[in-house]
Amino acid sequence: MEETTDFPALADTCEFVYMYHMLRQTLLKSAMAAAFLAGVLWCGMAQAAELVMFEQAGCVYCQRWEREVGSLYERTDEARALPLRRVDIRDQKMSGITLASPVRFTPTFVVADNGREIGRITGYSNDNAFWGLLDALVAKLQPSPREQSRI
Repeated sequence: MEETTDFPALADTCEFVYMYHMLRQTLLKSAMAAAFLAGVLWCGMAQAAELVMFEQAGCVYCQRWEREVGSLYERTDEARALPLRRVDIRDQKMSGITLASPVRFTPTFVVADNGREIGRITGYSNDNAFWGLLDALVAKLQPSPREQSRI
């Protein structure tokens, strides 16, 4: 049975609105799936060894670290072993890291491996102290010669 109406243009408009609505729903579902996938991949990236800098806006010690160390960090051997990721201190629960204790001061540098804290440097005084403390934390990540021989 064929539908008839006194307003054929209205029927065409309703079909257009329905098609537009369905297209919008499909795009919305696709966007949500992409966002979910990006979240899963981001959490997966957090599993590798990394250096997480907890910072906050207006922190003078964070700014000092940026001037003295941050500007060259990416070009160092430490950066190859521990890529730097910055997290606002208010977002520490969403950092994807199991912390040994809450971060209270900025800057705090947490060395994480497989999503778990290995160690941390709280505060920043100068570049020599930072590099020395970071080297000690990097040494915790490297397996001992005895562990290497078990393979």
